[in-house]
Amino acid sequence: MNDPVYLYRGEVFYFKASPLDTDDFYCYFPDGLLVVSQGKIIETGTYQDIKDRYPETSITDYSGKLLMPGLIDSHVHYPQSEMIGMYGRQLLDWLNEYTYPTEEAFCNPEYAERVAHFFVNELFRNGTTTCMAYATVHKESVDALFSVASGYNMQMLTGKVLMNRNAPQVLMDTEESGESDSRELIGAWHKKGRNLYVITPRFSITSTHGQLISAARLHEEYPDTYVQTHLSENKNEIDSTLSLSPECTDYLEVYEHAGLVTERAVFGHCIHLSDSECRRMAEAGAIIAHCPTSNLFLGSGLFDMQQANRINIRTTLATDVGGGTSFSLFRTMGEAYKVQQLNGYSMPVFESLYKCTRGTAKALKLDDKIGSFEQGREADFIVVDYAVTPSQQIRKEYLERNGKWDLENKLFGIQTLGDDRNILATYVAGNRVYLSDSGNHQETGM
Repeated sequence: MNDPVYLYRGEVFYFKASPLDTDDFYCYFPDGLLVVSQGKIIETGTYQDIKDRYPETSITDYSGKLLMPGLIDSHVHYPQSEMIGMYGRQLLDWLNEYTYPTEEAFCNPEYAERVAHFFVNELFRNGTTTCMAYATVHKESVDALFSVASGYNMQMLTGKVLMNRNAPQVLMDTEESGESDSRELIGAWHKKGRNLYVITPRFSITSTHGQLISAARLHEEYPDTYVQTHLSENKNEIDSTLSLSPECTDYLEVYEHAGLVTERAVFGHCIHLSDSECRRMAEAGAIIAHCPTSNLFLGSGLFDMQQANRINIRTTLATDVGGGTSFSLFRTMGEAYKVQQLNGYSMPVFESLYKCTRGTAKALKLDDKIGSFEQGREADFIVVDYAVTPSQQIRKEYLERNGKWDLENKLFGIQTLGDDRNILATYVAGNRVYLSDSGNHQETGM
């Protein structure tokens, strides 16, 4: 018996690998067709070229709407969902006043599960189908998020936070218990379904050198796991880090001495890096997660994308909720554009979108699975309406009237004016997991 096939019609946009192994490039079909079976992409192209190959298959018609791969958030704190937008502190005070008290509740499995359900569904509502998330120090918080994500067959990357100093006693582990708990969670969840484990020392202020070495030892033992932590987010953080590690000449060296700077390590923020640190990150193949809404909200500084691009560091975009102020990667792209404008760089919309889709998948070594519509990828995709608000609609009418309603202006509009309202539907592994109230579509025969 043949496996069922599903067809989706609309404007199709995605990035794909160059056959000559040069820069990736984008594909755009103004009237395209996406073919899905068993949760995988079978093919995509123009409607006219493909439709006759499936004469008996009905079409879900999203004509005039954009079909693109689901967005990938490379740095987000799911336990901080409730404390988004809390007033009036910079990083270290903000952690002590808001973050740590909020995270204490995640020792309760039912509480953790409730927030995990909210978090995952909020991601879907904003068009995010994959994330690399921080949990808390509690094993229960990791179990909850992996369990909820598994229910949707979602690509989830997360792990238990490691903290054995400079934090409330109820949120601290030890080198031994942190390593033991992490190893147990790796055995329970890593590579089970679409789950992947991330070894997660919060940052060097809250982990001794011994704990950082323990994290590196775990990563060496399980080399297909990931590492995530924070780096050079705030100047006071940098000063505190170097006072705790006086033998190091810069912040990155703290992680280098522990063996944590690898091609599977994602460092959040990285605002205040020296050229030397940037070069060493690039040589190691490490990844930066740029979090513009968080950096602006907490007054941390302006990330220099031109520097990262010039030195060829793999860089992604991320929301960093709850330091960040929105679950929407469209909003995040818009704020990244503004940050770079202040740095004298008008960041192209294609760069922004790449760093939330295939670019992030490639950095995470998951580009054979997600981030694109190339054959065999997981059918994680979103349906986007370019103009759902009055401001977006009048902008569209103006551009149409002047013959400028082209792909770049369409995409730039959702970057600068878009948010969750522009997401009509979200699909994970071929299953629809979100449909907005305005997400009506037609289903037609061939």
